[in-house]
Amino acid sequence: MLFITKIISFLLPVCASLSIYAQTPALATPQKTPTAEPKPFPQKIIREGLAVEVSLASAHGELREAEEATITIKITDTNTNTSLAGVKPSVWIDRKQPATAQTCTQKVQSFLQGSLNARPEVDLNAYYLLTLNNEPNISVIDPVLGFGSSKLYTLVMLKSRGEDWALTRDGKRLYVSMPLVNEVAVVDTATWKVITNIDAGYRPTRVVLQADERYLWIGNDATDQSGVTVIDTVKLTVAAKLTTGTGHHEIALSSDDRFAFVTNQQNDSVSVIDVQQLRKVKDLNTGRAPISIAFSTQSQALYVACEADGKITIIDTARQTVLKHLETDPGITALRFAPGGRYGFVAHPGANVVSIFDAATNQRLQTIRVGKTPDQIAFTKNFAYVRSAGSDEMTQIELASLTKPAGANVTKFPSGQAPEKSPHQSSASSLLPGPEGNTLLIANPVDQAIFYYSEGMAAPMGSLQNYRRVPRAVLVADRSLRESAPGTYTTTVRLPKSGNYEIVSLTDTPRIVHCFDLHINPNPTLKQETTVAIHLEPMIKSHQVSLGEAVSLRFRLTDPDTKQPKTNLFDVRVLSFLAPGFNQQRQIAVSRGDGVYEINFKATEAGAYYLFVECPSLKVKLNQLPLAILRTENPQSDGESK
Repeated sequence: MLFITKIISFLLPVCASLSIYAQTPALATPQKTPTAEPKPFPQKIIREGLAVEVSLASAHGELREAEEATITIKITDTNTNTSLAGVKPSVWIDRKQPATAQTCTQKVQSFLQGSLNARPEVDLNAYYLLTLNNEPNISVIDPVLGFGSSKLYTLVMLKSRGEDWALTRDGKRLYVSMPLVNEVAVVDTATWKVITNIDAGYRPTRVVLQADERYLWIGNDATDQSGVTVIDTVKLTVAAKLTTGTGHHEIALSSDDRFAFVTNQQNDSVSVIDVQQLRKVKDLNTGRAPISIAFSTQSQALYVACEADGKITIIDTARQTVLKHLETDPGITALRFAPGGRYGFVAHPGANVVSIFDAATNQRLQTIRVGKTPDQIAFTKNFAYVRSAGSDEMTQIELASLTKPAGANVTKFPSGQAPEKSPHQSSASSLLPGPEGNTLLIANPVDQAIFYYSEGMAAPMGSLQNYRRVPRAVLVADRSLRESAPGTYTTTVRLPKSGNYEIVSLTDTPRIVHCFDLHINPNPTLKQETTVAIHLEPMIKSHQVSLGEAVSLRFRLTDPDTKQPKTNLFDVRVLSFLAPGFNQQRQIAVSRGDGVYEINFKATEAGAYYLFVECPSLKVKLNQLPLAILRTENPQSDGESK
C-alpha cells in the first residue's frame, strides 16, 4: 500500500474511529467572506526551537481563485539560525471554519486518516500520472477516485503522436518529441497546455535534458541531416543543429554537463560535443551498431552497448577516449545501471537473458534468464525489473544478491498481456519506479492500462485504465512540495474558490502543527458555478460488514434548496471499490420512495470499501457525493451489518 498512501491521502489506512456520514464541502452553502483584514504573507511561527515561515504569491500579486500561485515554506533552527534540510512538511489548504469547529491538530489527524468526509480543498502531498498515448495526446490522471476507473484529469493535446519526453525536476515543464511533424512540444504543467512547438530538425526522437536543464538535446534519426538539435530551454529556441553520424541516436552527458556524447548507429561511433561551444569535437569508434548508452557514477565512465557484435565500449568522459571493450554476445540492446552506478544490466532479446557486469572491475558477473524478448530495464532501490516484450510476466532481480555464490534471487510476476502484441511501442520507457522507492508503474499498451506493483507482492496491486487510449510510456508529475534549497520547500498550486482558508502545516521533527491564514479573492473573469443539484444523507446503521454477507444500504437524496426529497431518479448510480481501487462494482440504486434509494452490497475480500454516488441526469459527479467507507469484519463477529 505504500504507493497508494503517497499518491492519494484519502486511501491511507482507515481508522476504527472513522466517521462515515459524508458532509462533502461541495454540498455546503458558500459562506460570505468576513470583513476582517486578511493577514499578509509571509507568516511565521516559532515553536520548540524551529521557525516555520509560509509565503504565497502569484504572478499578478493578488491571490485569486482558479489562478496559479507559488507556495514557499522555510524551516529554520532558531538556536543556530540555520536552515534545516530534509524536514519535508506535510501541507494542505482547507476552508477556515468557525472557532467552534475542528482545531488545527484535529484537521491534521482527519487528513491523515483519509476520511472521505474530511478531505482538504487542496492536497500538496500528491502527484499526477502521465501517459504518452498512441493518439496525439497525453493523459493526465488524477488518482483521487481514479483507481480502477481512471480519473482522467485532462488531456494534453499534441500536433502529432509523441515519441519521447523529458520532465524538469520541478515538474513544471514537459518536453515531447513529435517525429511526424519534426517538432518538440513544450507543455506547461500548471495549465496542462502546450505553450509552444519548436522546430527540432528531421525526425526528432530521443529527448535528453541536461542535469542543469540549460539545454534540451534531441536526436534526429535520419539517413541525411542526421545528428542532434539543441534547444535553449530559457528562450525556447534552437541553439544549434549539429551533424554527427547517421542512424538512431542515443544521448548522454558527462556528470558536469561539459560534454555530450551521441551514438551513431549506422557509423559505429559516438560523437563528442563540447556543450559550452556547441560544436562537435571528435568521433570515437565503438563496436558495431551502438544502440544504448548509460553513465556510471561508480566509474565516472560511459558505457555503450553495441548490438551487432555484442561489445560494450567504455569511454572516459574526462579525456573523451575509449578505455576498453567488454565482450558479450551479439544482439544486446538496452543498457542501464542500478542505483549507485556499480552494476550494469544489458538485455539480450534474442537469447532471452540479461547480462550483468561490475563497473568497479569492468568484469561480467553473471547472466540471468528472463522472459521472452527482454527490452526494457528499470530499478527501485532494492530490485531490478526487466520487461520482456514477448511475455506476460515481469522479472524481478534482487540487487543485494548479485554477488552471492548461489546466484541472484529472481522472481516473476504477471504484468498484463505481452507488450509485443501491440504495434504501438515508444522510445520512452513504459517502466517507472514509484517515488516511494519500492513500487513500480507499468504502462501496458495491450491492456490499455497502467499496472502498479509493490515489492513483496505476488502480483500487481491494481491498475489504472486509460479510457481506451493506448499508453506507450508513463511518467509521474510530482506537484507536492519540493526542497528547492536547504530547508526551503516550494510548489505551484491552483487556488480554490474565493473565501477564507487555512494553510495546514505539519512537521514531524519535532512535531509542529499550525494553521496559517489565507484569503483568496474572487476572480471576476470566472463564471459562477452552480451548487450540486442534490444533497445526500447516508442511512447506514453500521459500517462494519461481514465477508460474503449481502447487506442493503440506503441513502436519502433531497433538493439542497427546498429540502424536498428527490424521487424517481432513474440513473442514481453507486460505485464501490476495495481500496486501493480494484474489485470495483457499479450498480443502479433502486428508489424506495420519499427520496430513499437502496443498493445491495457484498464484500468479497477483506479491506476497506469506498462508496460514491453519481447522477448523470442532474450532472452530479462521483467526486461530489461520497457515500461511505465500509470495513470488513470477521464473519463470526456480532457487529450489526445493516
